[in-house]
Amino acid sequence: MLTLLIKSQPYKKMTRMIKDNQQQYFETEEWIELYDTVISTNTNQFKLEHVHDMSYKPLSDRYGFLYLHTNQGVFSYNVAVSPSDFIEAFKQLKEQK
Repeated sequence: MLTLLIKSQPYKKMTRMIKDNQQQYFETEEWIELYDTVISTNTNQFKLEHVHDMSYKPLSDRYGFLYLHTNQGVFSYNVAVSPSDFIEAFKQLKEQK
């Protein structure tokens, strides 16, 4: 059950598709959302206690990776907007728990 939305962060999802014998890439924008008890994406939901840390690595002027370090492994999200506020909100929430 999702409760109070604290912060959200857009990320880019890249999909590769073969059409008419040509490889094409499609980029869609999705959101990772920080609630008071879970972190949720379109495909995953993590209980807050199962997320150990978050980190960010810029790759270029245009993109970087937001990493969620969980008990299920590390999940990466391609971001075009710096997630520093999102990471800070997560860390503050973890300190309160």
